[in-house]
Amino acid sequence: MSLEQQIAVCHQYLDNRTETFKVRYGLILGTGLGPLAEEIEEVHRIPYAEIPHFPVSTVEGHAGCLIFGYLAGQPVVAMSGRFHYYEGYSTKEATFPVRIFKALGVERLLISSAVGSVNGLMNAGDIILVRDHINFIPDHPLRGKNDDRLGPRFPDMKEAYDHALNDRVEARAKAMGLSIHQGVYLALQGPNLETPAEYRMAHILGADVIGMSTVPEVIVAKHAELPVLVTSIVSNKCWPLEAIEETSLEDVLGVVEKASPKLSALVKTLLEEEML
Repeated sequence: MSLEQQIAVCHQYLDNRTETFKVRYGLILGTGLGPLAEEIEEVHRIPYAEIPHFPVSTVEGHAGCLIFGYLAGQPVVAMSGRFHYYEGYSTKEATFPVRIFKALGVERLLISSAVGSVNGLMNAGDIILVRDHINFIPDHPLRGKNDDRLGPRFPDMKEAYDHALNDRVEARAKAMGLSIHQGVYLALQGPNLETPAEYRMAHILGADVIGMSTVPEVIVAKHAELPVLVTSIVSNKCWPLEAIEETSLEDVLGVVEKASPKLSALVKTLLEEEML
């Protein structure tokens, strides 16, 4: 079955389950950011395991449900939990939900994640707006024969991120008293956390934060002409090297849990004020 056929089957299933609920915004809620999903005025909740051709989350901190409803008065569809290359999925499989969001009529995709900081000015708990990326994940979601009906063979990534929108969001967040920065995201495959030499490499290459997701989703969104806003929470400080501490998933979840109300407040404000 072709990718386009898989999208059509999944889209029809979701339309039937949700009675063709019309959405405006799509949200991908990453590690530890599930609490924002609980603030959605829920209309439909569908476990990933019930959705045709959808992967299933295997990572702690990812609930594994697709939620349709209203957030700050806006109709949304939210992924409570995402998929990663390190789980054994191809990046084409991991980004399948982005294709579905496009088919459902999503106008803007909001992506969130937890990241490590390799910029000494970015501290644990800070919010990051991604304005560019470096992709080191050794698989590509557009690899293989291109379907021109889904997007171009060679999408231009010069404007993968909306810098004008980032600037407006940064200004609004600072007006709310939030600690926020813009920066470059370097994507690595994981699942291990990086070595000091790898942190040094990321810093030298010009990255500000590092993570194990997000970039394949942005690539597919760009291919599908779906605008994105990427927000991340710094879960651990990895620069300077002297600042590195041994980090566990529990540590990451703990930091993100404390910081997630700030990101939730920002997202709700952006939706309420229709800044997106």
